[in-house]
Amino acid sequence: MTASPAIDAMLAPQAAAAADESAEALHVRAAQAGDMAAFEWIVRQHEEKLFGFCCRWLRCVEDAREVCQDVFVRAWQALPEFEGRARLSTWLYQIALNLCRDRAKSRSARQRESTTTIEHLEEAPACPQNAPDANAEWRSEMQKLERGLALLPEKLRSALMLSAMEGLSHEECAQVLNCSVRGTEGRIYRARQMLLRWWNEEGQ
Repeated sequence: MTASPAIDAMLAPQAAAAADESAEALHVRAAQAGDMAAFEWIVRQHEEKLFGFCCRWLRCVEDAREVCQDVFVRAWQALPEFEGRARLSTWLYQIALNLCRDRAKSRSARQRESTTTIEHLEEAPACPQNAPDANAEWRSEMQKLERGLALLPEKLRSALMLSAMEGLSHEECAQVLNCSVRGTEGRIYRARQMLLRWWNEEGQ
């Protein structure tokens, strides 16, 4: 296995941010009762991560912006039926993934040529503050990682992105993907193996 800072950082499981779930629950209940200010609070808590997920999934900033907006439109419409059996973030990722899949299948999305790689996104994750040569190497590896992710089958790519990049637990991934936990773990494992194999072959 060829060591790589980019692939190690992007594929290492990430700890989910410690959200104030009690505050979120209060805002969810208020939004369900029609409080738009409460819903705007929810949007502010989740829009950055959801936009990043849509950007990485669709590889097109314009599509990602539209899909992210649609996510919150759908969420506002469906929020009265949200029962809280899953975390709100998990429910939002499920909506986002379904909308990303729909957008990717559409003729207009397939014909778009204005794709944007990760290093060109204004909202892309910040790189470590390294020397210029190190940053150039990081950007090169990020481009390579993006190409490798794009080559994975959609089911495997989605599972790996949700787990390794979005920090969801396997149980949460399973809820988003509508799959068993064991099936989700299998997808993540196969995705890692395929990506690492491609990574090493590409470097030869």
